[in-house]
Amino acid sequence: MNKRILVVGGGTAGWLTAGYLARTLDAQSHGGVEITLVESAQIGFLGVGEGVFPTIRKTLQRIGIDEATLVREASATFKQGARFAHWRFEPGGGQPDHYLYPFQATQEPSGPDLQHCGLSGDHVATPNHACHLDAVKLAGVLRNAATGLGVRHVVDTIDQVPLTEDGAIAAILGRASGRMTADLYVDCTGFRAQLIGHAQKSPYKSCRSALFCDSALAMQVPYERPDASIASYTISTAQEAGWTWDVGLNSRRGVGHVFSSDHTDAETAERVLRDYVGKAGDGLDIRHIKFEAGYREISWRKNCVAIGLSSGFLEPLEATDIAFTEVAAVTLGTLFPWGGEMETAARRYNDLMRRRYERALDFIKLHYCISERRDTAFWRNNVEASTIPDSLHDLLDRWRFRPPDAIDIDPNADIFTEASWRYVLYGMGYRTDLSPKADACRDFNRARPAFEDIRQQAAYAYQNLPTHRERAESAQRRGFGEG
Repeated sequence: MNKRILVVGGGTAGWLTAGYLARTLDAQSHGGVEITLVESAQIGFLGVGEGVFPTIRKTLQRIGIDEATLVREASATFKQGARFAHWRFEPGGGQPDHYLYPFQATQEPSGPDLQHCGLSGDHVATPNHACHLDAVKLAGVLRNAATGLGVRHVVDTIDQVPLTEDGAIAAILGRASGRMTADLYVDCTGFRAQLIGHAQKSPYKSCRSALFCDSALAMQVPYERPDASIASYTISTAQEAGWTWDVGLNSRRGVGHVFSSDHTDAETAERVLRDYVGKAGDGLDIRHIKFEAGYREISWRKNCVAIGLSSGFLEPLEATDIAFTEVAAVTLGTLFPWGGEMETAARRYNDLMRRRYERALDFIKLHYCISERRDTAFWRNNVEASTIPDSLHDLLDRWRFRPPDAIDIDPNADIFTEASWRYVLYGMGYRTDLSPKADACRDFNRARPAFEDIRQQAAYAYQNLPTHRERAESAQRRGFGEG
């Protein structure tokens, strides 16, 4: 008898999970799984996050979605990294006002230690890419792919989630469909956490003591001209009590302001956002979103697994939301309890997801806690030692005399590589004292040709490649990897 999976909730989390499990667990064959996704027509997609990790390309390929489809149907553009402005110093002080965080490693595995050498001079690197996209359209692309893989789609509102005596989910009761049962339930109901939270009462661990932001304002801003340039990176600009994001799609920009309600009010935050956008935002509606930075230490309880916002959400910085959905779906596919080993699988899943949230929390807090800004209470509070997790204190202590290295990264827990830590750490001006080992370094001479080669590649690309808009529009016609 086939195993039955019931995914409750659509959006990116629900449809990505359903599609990935359908492909991985062979939903189209005898002896595979039967997957049903039920979503309410009355609950719209949150659809705020428009940036993703480079890993999304491999995940979507596994589901059967190529990049050409992503460009055509989800308004995808290229994302080569992020530009952080005013995170280190307050505006107007005359100091460097931005740094770039690209999507690539700082050295080849068998090559010279370019990061060590780069700390003694300039650092350049070769390109990689992720995507900016319309999150609502992405959910539609994922839905089409998942249903094509055999996922059954039910539109209904879930009114009740009765439990068994031991706390497992007995069924879900749909307003139109009635009683629906499965071997495994996947909660993708977003912040409502209808199954894991409301029904099963799995606690939510707040991270507000370290990550202060709890509110976001979002706008969709049209370009002033059809041929306006498109930034190939997320623009993240620090503000007095938070930061603004700016994401370029083909037809519009997705712009928003993330802020701490303990350090400012909604009216002031909206003024900050409108000042940032300028005349292009006149008359545009603003969407208000509240969230609590945190996660569930138990995301798999009995026969229910929470994926997406129902499992946890730290904040929009670094686009971790979809990344956590990806890694959760992959992990569930690997640990799927074919033989009924539900508790064993749940223990491993919960341990992995908890550690991933803890490590991502450290990485996001890094952006704030090593800032040299002291102009507002928000920035002064962020550098207070009591707001920095002990685990992050330990990492910063390690890196006083050496850069972050692969030895600091656990591939089963970290969704950010050592290169990611390096870009933020040194983009923010952190000082690693290399003088004790200066005489022992033999990579400088080998590194110079590597740096020069990368500079030449960059110069050639700058002179010969089309603009981002030209490339994105070409990709709509021919696909990302052609031309």
